[in-house]
Amino acid sequence: MKELGEYLKHTRISNGVSMEEAAEDLELSASQLENIESGNVRAFKDVYSLKEYVRQYAKYLGLDPEKVVDEFNGFLFEHTSKISLDDIKAAQRKLDAKEKKTVRSPYTIEHKKKMSVWPFIFIPVAILLLFIVIYLIVSTINKAPVVDTELSVRKEYINEFTY
Repeated sequence: MKELGEYLKHTRISNGVSMEEAAEDLELSASQLENIESGNVRAFKDVYSLKEYVRQYAKYLGLDPEKVVDEFNGFLFEHTSKISLDDIKAAQRKLDAKEKKTVRSPYTIEHKKKMSVWPFIFIPVAILLLFIVIYLIVSTINKAPVVDTELSVRKEYINEFTY
């Protein structure tokens, strides 16, 4: 990447463009352009955005952007092919641990087993019906018998006045 950055810097200087002018025209900061020209890839969070910045910069300088991006891709391949398998696995474990902590979705959260609502409805209704039945039975048992003597007295009283 250093060679590519030096090539871009040399082209900028030969075109007579200052760092600040190029940064203003590309809507980038001067420090971003300095990092591109010095080959400092670690200053960028995302390699894909860096790739786009390199493409825009090459186009701005009048270079063939596809050739410059191909050179950048060659650097990326060379750089990433040197990463050990252990480093890749360690990075994947860190990523997995981070995802476990941050992902909260209705599909990933373990839910407790839902209890059925029917027992909570059925049991109170059954108890209520039981109390009603007991009340009806007790009220019929305790009902006082009808006294016939009162009726017979009334009949006699009525009969005396009707003759």
